[in-house]
Amino acid sequence: MRIDAHQHFWQYNPVRDTWITDQMAVLKRDFLPQQLMPALHANNMQGCIAVQTDQSEAETFFLLELASRYAAIQRVVGWVDLCADNLHERLEFFSRYPKLSGFRHIVQAERDDRFMLSPAFLRGIGRLEEFGFTYDILIYARQLPAAIDLVARNPGQLFVIDHIAKPAIKQKHYDPWMRDLRTIAQSPNVYCKVSGLVTEADWQQWSQEDFKPYLDVVFEVFGIDRLMFGSDWPVCLLAADYSDVVQVVADYVRHLPVVDKDKIFGLNASHFYGQRASRHAIAT
Repeated sequence: MRIDAHQHFWQYNPVRDTWITDQMAVLKRDFLPQQLMPALHANNMQGCIAVQTDQSEAETFFLLELASRYAAIQRVVGWVDLCADNLHERLEFFSRYPKLSGFRHIVQAERDDRFMLSPAFLRGIGRLEEFGFTYDILIYARQLPAAIDLVARNPGQLFVIDHIAKPAIKQKHYDPWMRDLRTIAQSPNVYCKVSGLVTEADWQQWSQEDFKPYLDVVFEVFGIDRLMFGSDWPVCLLAADYSDVVQVVADYVRHLPVVDKDKIFGLNASHFYGQRASRHAIAT
């Protein structure tokens, strides 16, 4: 099964969705499963992972409701307040939903680049492993040092870095992103999504060659078994259509064996996000 490991749904709300600026006007509308399904089918994708964009439990319930109606939504990455005093209670509640694989916090928007190392956040991350929840790390490259520390403190927790940690592709900057990515990849509990590339490049004038130096690093340090393709739809529409995003990665891996392509385009995501669902099935 080919799986898109990273995409979003929303019903556009200008009061809530202030992150969508006028420069991103193409995103100022609803994006729901009925808009995504044709793109999935056209690119031979049988499933997807729906990832949160709003930091509320209402967002988590919204995505879970969609997942209950659309079989193609394989898993959900929701949001919960990881700093809350009643976090254990909330995780216990959410553990009843087998399609809910894990959580994400929009750390890239936090003013403190070391936000992930605050005592409350560290305590919250430390509680995810008990319930088998994954954690998506959404950061800019400058926040990688804090992420390195975070994963070192939680060797049993499964992490995945979204959008290869958002290096400055448009400016063709490689360090310290490359150095820090090499370091964090040494932790075997950390995976990486090959996603979000086109929106870190020049939206109007990117080319396949812009991505090669970054993909070279990502494939070298994580290897085939810890990488997963994600479209970042509909955010990718700022710079490319769905098929173009698929093609960027497909072109890069075109010389790899079919078994390796299958891992990147689905098997790794299925393994990473499906572990809690498997535990849930055994328990029930």
